[in-house]
Amino acid sequence: MTTIREYGSWPSPISAASVAEGSRGLDSLAFDSGYLYWVESRPLEGGRSTIMRWAPGSEPEEVLPPPWNARTRVHEYGGRCVLVANGTIWFSNFADQRIYRMTPGREPEAVTPAAEFRFAAFVLDPRRNRLICVREDHRGEGEPRNTLVALALDGISEGEVLFDQDDFISAPALSPDGSCIAFTSWRHPNMPWDNTSLWSATLDSRGELAALTLHNSGIQEAVLNPQWRDDNALFAISDRDNWWQIYRVVDGRFSLVAPVTEDTEIGGPDWFIGKHYYQLLDDGRILAQAARGGVESLQLIDPATTATRPVPLASVGITDFLPVAEQLFLINASVDSSAELLATDLNGKDPDIIRTASDTRIDAGWTPAFQLVSFPSGADGQAHGIYLPPTNPHTEGPGGEAPPLIVSVHGGPTAVAGPAFKLNHLFWTSRGFAVLDLNYRGSTGFGRAYRHSLYGHWGVYDVEDAVAGAAWLAGQGLADPDRLIIRGGSAGGLTTLAALAYHDTFSAGASYYGVCDIEALAKDTHKFESRYLDQLIGPYPERIDLYRERSPIYHLEGFNAPLLLLQGLDDPIVPPNQSQKIFEALQARGIPAEYIAFEGESHGFRKAENQVRALEAEYVFYSKVLGFA
Repeated sequence: MTTIREYGSWPSPISAASVAEGSRGLDSLAFDSGYLYWVESRPLEGGRSTIMRWAPGSEPEEVLPPPWNARTRVHEYGGRCVLVANGTIWFSNFADQRIYRMTPGREPEAVTPAAEFRFAAFVLDPRRNRLICVREDHRGEGEPRNTLVALALDGISEGEVLFDQDDFISAPALSPDGSCIAFTSWRHPNMPWDNTSLWSATLDSRGELAALTLHNSGIQEAVLNPQWRDDNALFAISDRDNWWQIYRVVDGRFSLVAPVTEDTEIGGPDWFIGKHYYQLLDDGRILAQAARGGVESLQLIDPATTATRPVPLASVGITDFLPVAEQLFLINASVDSSAELLATDLNGKDPDIIRTASDTRIDAGWTPAFQLVSFPSGADGQAHGIYLPPTNPHTEGPGGEAPPLIVSVHGGPTAVAGPAFKLNHLFWTSRGFAVLDLNYRGSTGFGRAYRHSLYGHWGVYDVEDAVAGAAWLAGQGLADPDRLIIRGGSAGGLTTLAALAYHDTFSAGASYYGVCDIEALAKDTHKFESRYLDQLIGPYPERIDLYRERSPIYHLEGFNAPLLLLQGLDDPIVPPNQSQKIFEALQARGIPAEYIAFEGESHGFRKAENQVRALEAEYVFYSKVLGFA
């Protein structure tokens, strides 16, 4: 029997604890000697990342015991930091950022010195008995130095520098015969999704780079993920025609492999180093991860005929995928279940579940039917998002009423919201909230022009889009205009704070490690993003006027709605003083504000107990503001 209850107060089996407890992150697939390997992050172990493996006919087993933690801090966001070859595992250990070598069942041994180095994106160079990887050197004053280095497999080495001509280096790709290498690099103020250089070289008798070639001089494009075919043909992804697509590269010529569906791209922003968006198959075809408006799928491309077909799986989100002979392994998310590590084939035949990202199982009746929405914003803009209606098989809201709406603003700001199953969204929809997962101007998945449209307008267009999306849904009768909430983390936290400072649309807001003072951020953040604001706002200090004009801390008179601030105290990306400053300023003005700080948390909460506390605090906060039980 369905009962009628006030929106926001619906009884739900999806507790904050069930969202966090029994959950795990799955990433970084590798295959070696009959075993599938992956990296698994565990909130219940303080966010520790372990290494797992599985073979057909067996259960998944952990091969990296605690307290070891496989995680790199290159670029602070990290990335791929585990390599498995011939029964040996190399990994970056989070505590000291050294690379360790191990075989399952034995204690890891360090292969890099105890020094201020970080390493990521390892590839094995078996001909020369070494690893090639990206090194970030934090010794000395000023910004750390990012270089491409080679590490001998024997003994302990800090690495021999192979390339150091730019501010940043991407994950390298070695040709199958070990004769060639390719990588991308970029310089301040660019980010890897702005303008990057594609390099290739041969490796001489000493293992050094020879015939170093720059393939894309004089063109503004974001090239990423170079790879070599068995015949030493070079491929890479570029957005030179607005949409990230795969190209064959010969000298300075880029030839499109095959056009995918309109408004679809293969590629994404390299926040995490070493991501693969496509795999070259032995038969000449290419398996690629394609995205259209935040909806992801695997596409099988035949360069010989330019034919493209989808792999028939229930996919809307893909974390990683790896073809091995006739098999296909992938970390796949659908609309009605958490991500799953699957074993199948290129025809999507009878997928077997190896591992799930959550132990919590929810009946399909609790899953909201998402809607992809687009709406006008600003003078002549358009924004997008995913609308999730309140959904509870046992409860309905009062007749004639619209539900409260939570506008969820992703970070980046180049990230993208998709319709993949998220328990933290169902936490809200099962209680009677509607959710708009916003893809504001600047989001990935809608082409280079849409992604770059935020440049010079951060703190304006994203805020306009959040306000416009909430108003548009209210106008459609899908949200209560008097009960609109905005929440976001990192860059989404700035959007949240700015929406409250400059508009009176929202009744409450929650900022997770958000930015309140853009000028202070420009002076106190890490190397990777230290010049990002030149693009998003303008050069500093030349445009200090814009930095202060867009910073909510300078516009406290506009705040009226209550605000919740949640912050990790070990955050090197958005320092804790950002949340502390706005909290104290609002308190002084008598604006209701709450602040919760989390010891030992960085940019994003990895510990289960902190994830639970944050979500419960947010729900209690909204219930007090909106006045429901």
